[in-house]
Amino acid sequence: MPKPFACDMTAIAAADRPLHHQLTRELVAEATIQPIEGGYQFELPVEAFDRVARFVSKERLCCPFLDFRIELSADREVVRLTLTGPSGASDFIRAELHLP
Repeated sequence: MPKPFACDMTAIAAADRPLHHQLTRELVAEATIQPIEGGYQFELPVEAFDRVARFVSKERLCCPFLDFRIELSADREVVRLTLTGPSGASDFIRAELHLP
């Protein structure tokens, strides 16, 4: 059964939200971003791997309708985060992350 297409920011503890928002802004600013079918792919230097994992660990709580995939390149130089979801997810991701 599909999850409802609704974000629940209360799923992230109030004390954790400012740091999560800051981390989100930092990752978006550092990433090379490509639109893909149903969402976006974010490519970052491998040094961002732990921060990407931290982002996903919180974001999956408030946006359970999104699919998250973290990939590490074979040469260990790049980490890719793919966010996809149901119809309308691309528009939602673009708006929520303030993408162009």
